[in-house]
Amino acid sequence: MKFLARVCFASLVSALFPPAYAETLRCNDHIIDVGDSRLSVRYRCGEPLLQDSYCAPVYFYPGIWQVPEPFASTVVPCQKVDEWLYDRGPGNLVATVRFRAGVVSSISYSARALPSP
Repeated sequence: MKFLARVCFASLVSALFPPAYAETLRCNDHIIDVGDSRLSVRYRCGEPLLQDSYCAPVYFYPGIWQVPEPFASTVVPCQKVDEWLYDRGPGNLVATVRFRAGVVSSISYSARALPSP
């Protein structure tokens, strides 16, 4: 009976307080967050190690359906996406900052892209 009560209590607490998913990046004592502009990221973090731009496909409602050709290239333009890679030094993960419409849409972390010299 005590076990069942503990499980119910744990379920209630976890439902009331969902986990926090923070997508932030610390650069030179500044915090970069989702919604920041490219200009503010460059000012706070400096030049990225690598930059990439590509054209992401556009999806339409209902559901997640990609706009088919020939409409995708003529009527509906693609959405420009920029990705900046920041190597934060030894002992830190490499940060990839993704921009959509000129603002930070996501920040992800991965293992070191380049070996240390």
